[in-house]
Amino acid sequence: MANQTGMSSKRDYYEVLGLQRNATVDEVRKAYRKLARQYHPDVNPGDHEAEEKFKEINEAQEVLSDADRRAHYDRYGHQAPGGAGPDMSGGFGDLFNMFFNQGQGFPGESRQETGREGKDLRIDLEITLEEAAQGVEKTVQVSRQEQCDTCRGSGAKAGSSPQRCSACNGVGQVRHVQNTILGSFATVTPCVRCRGEGSTISTPCEKCHGNGRVRHTRDKVLKVPPGVDDGMHLQMTGEGDAGVRGGRPGDLYASIHVKEHPIFKRRGPDLYSELPLSFAQLTLGATLKIPTLLGQETLEIPAGTQASATFRVRGKGMPDVNGRRGPGDLNVIVKVKIPTKLSDEQKQALRTFVALGDEEDKVGLEQEKSILGKVFDRLK
Repeated sequence: MANQTGMSSKRDYYEVLGLQRNATVDEVRKAYRKLARQYHPDVNPGDHEAEEKFKEINEAQEVLSDADRRAHYDRYGHQAPGGAGPDMSGGFGDLFNMFFNQGQGFPGESRQETGREGKDLRIDLEITLEEAAQGVEKTVQVSRQEQCDTCRGSGAKAGSSPQRCSACNGVGQVRHVQNTILGSFATVTPCVRCRGEGSTISTPCEKCHGNGRVRHTRDKVLKVPPGVDDGMHLQMTGEGDAGVRGGRPGDLYASIHVKEHPIFKRRGPDLYSELPLSFAQLTLGATLKIPTLLGQETLEIPAGTQASATFRVRGKGMPDVNGRRGPGDLNVIVKVKIPTKLSDEQKQALRTFVALGDEEDKVGLEQEKSILGKVFDRLK
């Protein structure tokens, strides 16, 4: 293990990338890409601290991604004989290619293509709660950039082809080196002549005018899985805008909006509904048919059920969108349904019922504390 306690002020390369010392090359590259996107100077213009961090992670990955230099570093650390640090005079051109123009190479490799990734697209999709419970297929219209079928995406007229940009030699960026007392530092900017594409077109395609893409509106079938919730996003890989000059297409994201239901309210996997019952049903009990999202269920109301009681119907809620667990439950909340119109006979029967109650009920009636007293007063 390297001795990192010498005079060097540099941070440990593994610490810089947030890795364990046994990290694989793929893990090194993954961590590097994530951090490079975050601290690249083009993302943080004028931020000196971000620029320094960018140089630091670039240096760390160059050492840890090379087997020989990594072994040397693991043994000697930053005080390695002959030095383990990379040569920074080459600047960040290759890094810019990989992260902002979607090149496939790793820093230090030659850029093989100038393609840019297509943009992601987003649409809104409104569905009912029933559709969210069962899953549904929806046909949506998507307007997107597609590869021109005349020039096959090259942007050049038939019989011609794009030419490598002479200003940047096909790289798409121009590197500027500045010599200071601390050493040589390089900055990278997109090539003005080719607009960062690495190639120029002298005779553009008449259909796409050199863009390589044309806009079309297509019908797309979107499969909505059971259990989706309001605010979720569904992804259709590769269904966004086509890439430029061979770049990969973007993705299509559908933002789900579930309509408000007249009966059910959703809380996670569970559903809630209210069940109005009369005083007689609560007192004597009842067997009722109640609605669920997928039909009717029988519910037994025991005699003496109190207002606001909740009955749980297992498995009649929403399915799990990931399929990792069973469906939620339906929670039925009892509400007292008080009649607004009674015949004289019904009123007298209710008064007789109250009069036949125990003394506590009678006192409650007089003081308007019991629920029976309130019901009686409203019926007068």
